[in-house]
Amino acid sequence: MRGRIAASGFAVWALSAASPPALAQSALTGLSGGKGAPVSRSAPVTFEADRVSYDNAHNLVTWSGHVEIWQNDHVLRADEVTFDRNTGVAAARGNVAIIEPDGQVLFAQYAELTQGMREMVMDNMRAILANNGKLAANGARRTDGKVNVMSKSVYTACKICAAHPDQPPFWEIKSYKATQDLEHKRIEYQDSTLNFFGFPVGYLPYFSVPDPSVRRQSGFLLGDISPHDKHLGTYVTLPYYWVINDRSDATFIPLIASATGPQLTSQYRQFFNEGRFRITGAIADDTHGPYVSAAEPQGPGRVGVSGFVFANADFNWNDNWHYGADVNVASSSDYMRDYRIPGYGNDILTSVGYIEGFGVGAYSRLDAIGFQGLNTGAINQSQLPFVLPRYQYNFFGQPDLLGGRFSLSTNDFNVYRPDGTSDERASLVLNYDRPLKGPLGQLWVLTLHLDSETYNAHKLDLAPNYSTVNAASTAQALPTVALKMNWPFVRALHNSSQIIEPIVQLIAAPNAGNSVNDHIPNEDSLAYEFTDTTLFQLNRHEGIDRLDGGLRANVGLHANWTFGSQQIDALVGQSYQEHIDRNQVPDSGLTTHASDIVGRLSFTPADWIDFTARGRFDHATGQTHFADGLISAGNTLLRVSGGYIYNSHDIYYYYDSNYRTGHVDPLYFLPTNEATLGVSSQFRQYRLSAFGRRDLATNRLVAVGADGAYENDCFIFDLSFIRRYTTINGDGGDTSILFTLTFKTIGSFPVNG
Repeated sequence: MRGRIAASGFAVWALSAASPPALAQSALTGLSGGKGAPVSRSAPVTFEADRVSYDNAHNLVTWSGHVEIWQNDHVLRADEVTFDRNTGVAAARGNVAIIEPDGQVLFAQYAELTQGMREMVMDNMRAILANNGKLAANGARRTDGKVNVMSKSVYTACKICAAHPDQPPFWEIKSYKATQDLEHKRIEYQDSTLNFFGFPVGYLPYFSVPDPSVRRQSGFLLGDISPHDKHLGTYVTLPYYWVINDRSDATFIPLIASATGPQLTSQYRQFFNEGRFRITGAIADDTHGPYVSAAEPQGPGRVGVSGFVFANADFNWNDNWHYGADVNVASSSDYMRDYRIPGYGNDILTSVGYIEGFGVGAYSRLDAIGFQGLNTGAINQSQLPFVLPRYQYNFFGQPDLLGGRFSLSTNDFNVYRPDGTSDERASLVLNYDRPLKGPLGQLWVLTLHLDSETYNAHKLDLAPNYSTVNAASTAQALPTVALKMNWPFVRALHNSSQIIEPIVQLIAAPNAGNSVNDHIPNEDSLAYEFTDTTLFQLNRHEGIDRLDGGLRANVGLHANWTFGSQQIDALVGQSYQEHIDRNQVPDSGLTTHASDIVGRLSFTPADWIDFTARGRFDHATGQTHFADGLISAGNTLLRVSGGYIYNSHDIYYYYDSNYRTGHVDPLYFLPTNEATLGVSSQFRQYRLSAFGRRDLATNRLVAVGADGAYENDCFIFDLSFIRRYTTINGDGGDTSILFTLTFKTIGSFPVNG
């Protein structure tokens, strides 16, 4: 049985059981409002019940049996509802449930309502809120359909034990009074205690949080509190979050520290239909002294007014093109050190603006790049380049009638250094690959390749080129023909397979390098690593400013044995070259006719362990010039991982001084020799991890750290520790301890140590 009541209240009229069905049904149509809409003064109130009875003597109407009354998206359910026409009060009894438009549900055994559902009193109220939040109170009162005031309230987001509902939850907040603002979606608590397992552990006279259903709302956020920091001393932050509109917001974070001046950090975010924009910046009064040298990490005076700007933007132009920028600048590395600015510890900050497009087999990008040096003890800012601009294009064609593929690329740029080589380059690289199959199962690839570049360079006699001339305009071109053969021999057994695969590659090209390189700047081929990954590349340099020419043969043997989930995969190879480029860096592995021997081994003996190692070894003495390895063993309960890297030289120091004089910086020959170890474990609600890095060349730790966490349905406790031993700008290490308490639906409480 259905009926409709006038929106001004229950007191006007009600449809009887004899009302025409069409009229009762019409009450369901044309309802206004929606999710989150406040209780309306004008929308009709519709009811449905098993029975309706009238007491004309006392002017009462009673609905009973599965009573359901709704207005807009507000729904009341009860076993019985009695409406007093004299007072305009409706009394609901038995299994009372009120469903709000946002999905929140209020429960009680008794409730009184007036003004439709705008005014309400509930006894012994219970509520299910968004994100598993639960709220209970001795009593609750709704005023004007906008505010719920609750006495002796208890809130938690933890699960309640079904077998023992009276047992205290993991955590709960008990308050003398709680006020829920339905219009502004906020809950205020007064005279509150935080309980763990029923025991009080904290007291708050007042605090306010957004309703659990709210994704974004203006207000203060939980800040950081640190009793001691190496550079800040004792410090506190109190962030304020401002929701500007549906697409933008801002956050302001003031910081007050005992050991230095204050800082104000601001972040602005804006979202558009075709992209997004974010900028974070800060200004501070840094009272610490600036870095002078390793012997005097903080000199006299003060750094003074400082700041940083980190900005990121990314926009779609259309389905194929997008553009953006990533800007990262700071007033000094001293300031970043003193205020723990993200990015400190890196050697440089990088800023880039770009536009790039993707097509079928094609890619195009135009960008500009700038660098700011942070490690002033090792980097000279005036020698860092500005790339203004750079253009890249790559095209990879479809197979032609012969099955071959044509590709081309260009990488053009203008590089400016205040104190170093500045140059412009235009390049064109053409390539054609034609695969063939031999009669005995050989897999052949014929490659025709052309590298061509033109240059205009200034200050070639400065870093990083140190040429014998100051300026030059020149060009180079290198045509290359290569033929590569893979000849796999496959043996299939029950649940396993074996592959033995000889690989031979013949390459023919004009001789390159030597004195020609004196007039060609080097921007993209400074680093050189000859390993198994570059053994069969036409050009083993990273870029195209330096090219591999001459006649050479690359040979290798690849083997694979797969049995079920286990696998062994290995490759060993060597290069034989007729032409030796005398400009190769020392210990490159290519300074003789027979190169170093390179290899790789991957071993997975079970699904819980895997191991990969690669290396480069002197072909005459067997001495190791390069090696690295990774191993991981275990499962989620306990997993151990380890890593190792060794390199006989550090390429950075080769270009740090004029290597053409024959006096290479001795630090170039100081090997990199480092090991890492990590352990992790996850058991039910617990997570543990730890790591360590050690420099075996100096026998000193680089960094150690550990993290432990506990998480259940409503709470997260996380404790992390990191200790850095390396020296940056005279800062001889740092220790960071952070523990965070996260109460789901309430927020996180981080504390730094």
